[in-house]
Amino acid sequence: MNRTDLHGKLAVITGGSDGIGLGLARRLAQAGAEVIIPVRNSVKGRAALAKIGGDSSTRTLDLASLASVAALADRLNNEGRPINILINNAAVMTPPTRHTTADGFELQFGTNYLGHFALVARILPLLIAGRARVTTQSALAAAMARTMNWTDLQFEHGYKPWPAYSQSKLATMLFGLELNRRSEANGWGITSNVAHPGFTQTNLQAAGPTMGGTRSQFDAMFRLFAPLGWPVQKVEGGLRPALHAATSPAAEGGRFYGPRGLGHLTGAATEERIYRSARNPQDAARLWDVSRELADVTFAVRGH
Repeated sequence: MNRTDLHGKLAVITGGSDGIGLGLARRLAQAGAEVIIPVRNSVKGRAALAKIGGDSSTRTLDLASLASVAALADRLNNEGRPINILINNAAVMTPPTRHTTADGFELQFGTNYLGHFALVARILPLLIAGRARVTTQSALAAAMARTMNWTDLQFEHGYKPWPAYSQSKLATMLFGLELNRRSEANGWGITSNVAHPGFTQTNLQAAGPTMGGTRSQFDAMFRLFAPLGWPVQKVEGGLRPALHAATSPAAEGGRFYGPRGLGHLTGAATEERIYRSARNPQDAARLWDVSRELADVTFAVRGH
């Protein structure tokens, strides 16, 4: 169990109204942090606060809308509170047909990656002021993507659910690692790393493949095996890598954390080897530059 004392720290967790995000929010609040969960659904957000307890509150955020990301950033910047912990956790997974965000991006790329990229860019001064630890959730699926689909980042031609999801999670890994490089190069004082939850039973398995419809066989398999602890674990197990990455003094920037069990599917947090497709800094820098254009943001402090 992580016993880091977080009193006096401000933490922001996306996707904090359910699943791993909710579990992380509870653990940070129990450790004394003030926790903000930006949510799309205000009803779910209020229900989550009752489970999180401590000093917790919601803000409005739809990661599938860059205008919503900008509005949240404006509010946080106006509040002026340095942010000490940011966990980029929210995600959608494998909708069977291609959907797009409010800005026309493929839904998984836009939500899982680009919305988080834009949020970090817009609240960068608060992250610098808080010497923040930024942990970005990737996934085992990132290893399936050999490289970014540079000629069709939005999967406008030949959309397939898993390749699109894998690309979005490779993008989050490249971003988390590149953010740490930029922080070190520019003296931002941000510690950025990447985590993944292995195989963890959450509502993601149902809400993604069915977009809210009938629960899938994939979801049924996770429900069947989660009580056994392998190859699927429950939320309290799946949150451990991100919790370690975001709060442990032993967790470093530019590193990748996941479960230490067989196949890195379940178990306590451990450092993992970065997937081959994410090891090229040139790819990360290229994605950074492309993403600045797509999201229309700058990292406006001492370089970018």
